[in-house]
Amino acid sequence: MPVMEVRFPARRGFALHTVALTAALLLGLLLPFQALAQAPIEAGSGKLESVKVTGSARFRSDQIAPETSLNPGTVIAKDDLQRGADRLAQLGPFATVQYRFSTTDTGVGVEYQVTDAPAVPVWFDNFPGFTDAELTASLKASVALFDGTAPERGTLLNEMADALQTLLATRGMHPSVAHSLLTAPTSGQRVQQFRAEGSVLNIASVEFTDSLAQTDRGIQTRIADIVGHPFSRAALELFESEQVRPVYLSHGFLRVQFGSPTARFLGSGNDARVAVAAPIEPGPAFAWNGTAWSGNSALPPAQLDRLATLKTGDPADGMKIEAIWQSVRDAYAAHGYLEMNLNAVPQFDEFAKRVSYSVAITEGPQYRMGKLVLTGLSIEGERRIRAAWKIPPSEVFDRSVYDEFFASGIKQAFTGLPFHYEKIGRLFQEDPKTGTVDVLIDFQ
Repeated sequence: MPVMEVRFPARRGFALHTVALTAALLLGLLLPFQALAQAPIEAGSGKLESVKVTGSARFRSDQIAPETSLNPGTVIAKDDLQRGADRLAQLGPFATVQYRFSTTDTGVGVEYQVTDAPAVPVWFDNFPGFTDAELTASLKASVALFDGTAPERGTLLNEMADALQTLLATRGMHPSVAHSLLTAPTSGQRVQQFRAEGSVLNIASVEFTDSLAQTDRGIQTRIADIVGHPFSRAALELFESEQVRPVYLSHGFLRVQFGSPTARFLGSGNDARVAVAAPIEPGPAFAWNGTAWSGNSALPPAQLDRLATLKTGDPADGMKIEAIWQSVRDAYAAHGYLEMNLNAVPQFDEFAKRVSYSVAITEGPQYRMGKLVLTGLSIEGERRIRAAWKIPPSEVFDRSVYDEFFASGIKQAFTGLPFHYEKIGRLFQEDPKTGTVDVLIDFQ
């Protein structure tokens, strides 16, 4: 008997079905098609001979096929094949799912064709007593399609959460486990966070491994922000990013690295708490060795050099270095270069412990003042605002004048008049074609 092959998508709408016919059918021979329509699965049901999955670069067919819940040797209907496709589509690791099946005298073979969806790192937030390696190993043993990463969405995430919940129960802990896609506070990377909900284990202490963090008064003063609160690696890493890293940068430790915080148990029962160890590798402290500018024509190197508050040999204060780059951006914006881009690449001299920067500037177009559009004002109010506005039409658009106008200029313009506006909306619209900026101000 000839073989019939049919392709269908999963029900989430990845593609329209297509029917592959023999060359004879394409020539319009109706009788063979009618005979094929009576193949076992088309007639209602048939014996499943094989399930194959192709297209994934991350998983083998024998890893994916069981997720369809189709078992060779059982009797199936066409709807069962569709349900198998739907299960794969709902898992999360696959961006598209289609299938095709062939029927013969002995049964049905089905092939699911998938494409991989983006995957993100897994981040374990508050599982004290377990290392990341232990948690990862448990997931690999329990979840067939866990490869160390996680999909952005899908039912596989629930399987992972259930596996972690089972692992916690082996040590007498019974919280529920939730997951959420978020941005890690230190790396800025998208991660899939898994978190034990309802955990009451508070932080008893935080022990930094480096002496600077141990002795810095500012860090020790702010440590109360996390001590006494529930253990959370997300909260700890945010604290390191906002409170600890700036201290190290200000001392010239430009390549400081923060390890993953770990926790050990203190006490038991209702008095159980955790002591946190926070690893820090400060690296060497560097001294400032100047900048080399490129791509700048509107502002000469000497003018840019004057914006630097550091002298050769000074500690390479990372906070001051960032302030230098911001001053350069502000200087360009004051000259109408609103789209200037700055790329500062450090050049480390390991032997001398000095750092210099190669700074590439892309200036972009210079903008001039276009129209000033005002809404929501009385006649007198509009007269005053237009009189107070300091950038005439066609003049270079100075961003600092714009910012100062909203900081204090509007208030000064209304001196002697009742100021009753609850909200002032503002927007400037650049038009690269004309090189102008229209400023829109809405008084509400």
